[in-house]
Amino acid sequence: MGAYLNPGRGAFEEAVNSEIFIDKTGMIRYTNSVVSTSQKYISVSRPRRFGKTMAARMLCAYYGRGADSRTLFEERKIAKENPADMDGLQMAWDIYLESFDVIRIVMTDIFKKDISVEEALERLQRLIIRDIKKEYPQADYYDETDLIQTMEDVFAYSGCQFVIIIDEWDAVFRERVEDREGQERYLDFLRDWMKDKEYIALAYMTGILPIKKYGKHSALNMFTECSMIAQRQMAPFTGFVETEVRELCEKYEMRYEDISEWYDGYLLSDRIPPKMRESYRRGEYSGHKYEVYSPLSVVESMTTGRIQNYWNKTETYEALAGYIRRDYDGLKNAVVLLMDGGRLRIDTSTYQNDMMTFAGRDDILSLLIHLGYLGFDDDTSEVFIPNREILDEFRASTKSLEWAETFKAFEISLELLQATWDCDENKVAQLVEDAHNRAGNKTYNDESALSYGIQLAYYAAQKYYTTVLEFDSGKGYADVLYLPSPKYPDKPVLLIELKYNQDAETALLQIRRQKYPDRLEHYKGHILLVGIDYDKDISNELADFKHHHCKIEKA
Repeated sequence: MGAYLNPGRGAFEEAVNSEIFIDKTGMIRYTNSVVSTSQKYISVSRPRRFGKTMAARMLCAYYGRGADSRTLFEERKIAKENPADMDGLQMAWDIYLESFDVIRIVMTDIFKKDISVEEALERLQRLIIRDIKKEYPQADYYDETDLIQTMEDVFAYSGCQFVIIIDEWDAVFRERVEDREGQERYLDFLRDWMKDKEYIALAYMTGILPIKKYGKHSALNMFTECSMIAQRQMAPFTGFVETEVRELCEKYEMRYEDISEWYDGYLLSDRIPPKMRESYRRGEYSGHKYEVYSPLSVVESMTTGRIQNYWNKTETYEALAGYIRRDYDGLKNAVVLLMDGGRLRIDTSTYQNDMMTFAGRDDILSLLIHLGYLGFDDDTSEVFIPNREILDEFRASTKSLEWAETFKAFEISLELLQATWDCDENKVAQLVEDAHNRAGNKTYNDESALSYGIQLAYYAAQKYYTTVLEFDSGKGYADVLYLPSPKYPDKPVLLIELKYNQDAETALLQIRRQKYPDRLEHYKGHILLVGIDYDKDISNELADFKHHHCKIEKA
């Protein structure tokens, strides 16, 4: 055994002997199923506190030659459950037990701030080669300074493949955020070391960030990525699941409802079994979905008996505040909506998987998913704040005066929404006027600008509605349509027509003439028709001076 080659069972055994140990050895059934296949490359990204290191240590103990770990796993789930059935392939639990030479690296130990990426990679290779030569002194080495050649020589000599396990693989991207050249050098090294190499039986990397992209591509495209956006087969092993938490609550006499409120909420998807895919398409199957709890927070709560915020012991709120104060594309408004219990649909595809390349709001929200500050529903592509513990972090991060205006605007938007539901035309007109003035733009130029202003004024509606712009009625287009989300079926449809320098009654006449509600037949009796106008020429000397007017009817 060495520091980097075949580190043994000790670290995993320590976890097993801890006061609280949740058995995740079932994960090995999946890794066994991809050993020595084209799918042998696995990259797992999770937030801190979600068991990444424990999983890496478990794989070392299971696969490593000379680990003497049979007795350690014989009492675990992997041995007690039925043999793994991966798409019809039956596999014994110990098929690869102690079968490979394991190389384990923690990249935060390698990349020090006082040396370059190039120097760190050279040091890494020397350390691994040293351990390999100690284990195989009789092998015929062609170039003892070349890691790839050394591993090829040893594989030719011993016939034993390697399992490469890298923890904190993304250290370079988190610690050297501006060193693009060093980052590319690092990715090239990993690709050259692992891609299409016969000496590798399995490569398993874990970190916080998914694999770095440049544009739409990745240098490590051979890896199957399991992230907080799509955990795939790793979903049930990412954190604690409900059955595990209920057992802990019973053992430690804690109220499950309290634990769920504080630490539950991360929604992850497993693969959908082939036999269930037709049922899934019909909306009759959701067994691939897991609600995942923050593991360390649950453990802390169980061992102390206290339910509170344990998140900031490893992640301070300043880290969150630094990202959300970047008000890209209305990011602050989005944060306030999420804090009010809302959800937002985002596009995660443009995020470049690093700590500083942000093209807009959705890229920062994508990063917050990977850091554990937001949950993600991959069925709807929506983000949300998962639990009370994380909500506390957002509250702490938005206490500064710079957030006061954003919260005030959101309160006005909620008030506007309620006034619309109440059919209070004068109040709607006044609140739209206030929102327009607060936006700092004293005039509109056309109906498109008016539409934009109305969407800002009704920003809080995203909590309850899906927004449809230019709704096709069949005989024309309604300007803005708010359809109730499935969670709020009691809310009325809002069909809003806007007029620039025409009156609100004209807007309602157009709605009736074009028969906009006919396309919403199944909402009949539960639709509000809202006409809003903007008169740019009205004199501000009039006693009832107001640019906006509103008319509301039920349909």
